[in-house]
Amino acid sequence: MKPAIEIRNLGKEYKLAPSQPYVALRDILSNGAKNLFKARKEKEKFWALQDINLDIQPGERVGIIGRNGAGKSTLLKIISRITPPTTGSAIIRGRVGSLLEVGTGFHPELTGRENIYLNGSILGLKKAEINKQLDAIIDFSGVEKFIDTPLKHYSSGMQLRLAFSVAAHLEPEILLIDEVLAVGDAEFQKKCIGKMEEVSKSHGRTIMFVSHNLDSLRKFCSTTILLNGGRLIEKGNTEKMISLYVSKHLETNAEMYWEQGIESYNKEVVLYKTWLHDENGVIRSIYDTTEKLGISMDYQVMKDNVPFTHGINVYNQEQVNIFNSHDVTTGNTDRQKKKGRYTATVWIPGNLLPEGIFNISVAIFLPNPLDVLIHEQNKLSFEMHTDYSKLSARGTYSDDFPGVIRPLLNWELIKND
Repeated sequence: MKPAIEIRNLGKEYKLAPSQPYVALRDILSNGAKNLFKARKEKEKFWALQDINLDIQPGERVGIIGRNGAGKSTLLKIISRITPPTTGSAIIRGRVGSLLEVGTGFHPELTGRENIYLNGSILGLKKAEINKQLDAIIDFSGVEKFIDTPLKHYSSGMQLRLAFSVAAHLEPEILLIDEVLAVGDAEFQKKCIGKMEEVSKSHGRTIMFVSHNLDSLRKFCSTTILLNGGRLIEKGNTEKMISLYVSKHLETNAEMYWEQGIESYNKEVVLYKTWLHDENGVIRSIYDTTEKLGISMDYQVMKDNVPFTHGINVYNQEQVNIFNSHDVTTGNTDRQKKKGRYTATVWIPGNLLPEGIFNISVAIFLPNPLDVLIHEQNKLSFEMHTDYSKLSARGTYSDDFPGVIRPLLNWELIKND
């Protein structure tokens, strides 16, 4: 059986035009003659994809991961024939349905119902074939009350619901889905994953799915492609590719410094620095799972008797909020602070977090009622790994160990006879 998608030596080059400065009519007139003889500056070239060789088999569910700018969306646009390749070829065997950007393939002046027929026609379906699926498309989308309203009055979430429903129900052999599912709510995302699972298994459709939600990829795709800098790093088992991506291609940042400081809206607090460090005060971004990790904030109080507290939010690589911490829970009742420079530190204990990349947000706020003075989101990030020569929650067990946290708990054993 031939591959559903056969890619050979694929490359895509873009020419980047430099931004033009503002030019007045006076400048044009005075410099016009001179510019006639000036050599035109060559535009800078940029390869979004290079030397991609890939086979996707019929019925295969393939995830695509990589950092922003890795070439994920460009690859899907070439496969869907939105943009042509610069080099190489992409042979597609089957009708392609794509969901790449909210509103792509829709006309804002047409109603939702009319856009369903428009999309079906683009896919090459006859009106009778579209009529057969029309009720199912409208019902799945959940926008039946607005189906005869022009699309320009839809929210982005409503457009997404209708677009996904059309793409999933009009029976393309190959379904391409970009990160757009992130626009929808959690319930609809779950519904979409379920629908993709259904059409893949029951109808044997080939699906390529770009997502930064690694948990969704893990559940849906058995195979994943890792791209970096426009090149194919590897295609393989999804869990292996996620592990490679997290360990080699996600960046970490142990320190954030603002020279002028970030000032609270009431001008009472200025944040200058936040950083990650070990017990010896060494700033670093890679830790063993058994180690304590300190998060510190350097700030200045500009007025006397300012009542505020501190907080952190911890997220994993799938952007799941693992936990938050506020110092109001530690028995610190003296929240009023005199003018001066302060350093606040909170410690994440060892044997709590599993392997992976984690992001930290820091905040300074008034606790009751809640009034956020400063909130810097995802400014710090770090990687956790395990040295199996040390005592950890896994002991010497090195296989998959699920869970968003992984505490080292005390177990008691009592012999009863």
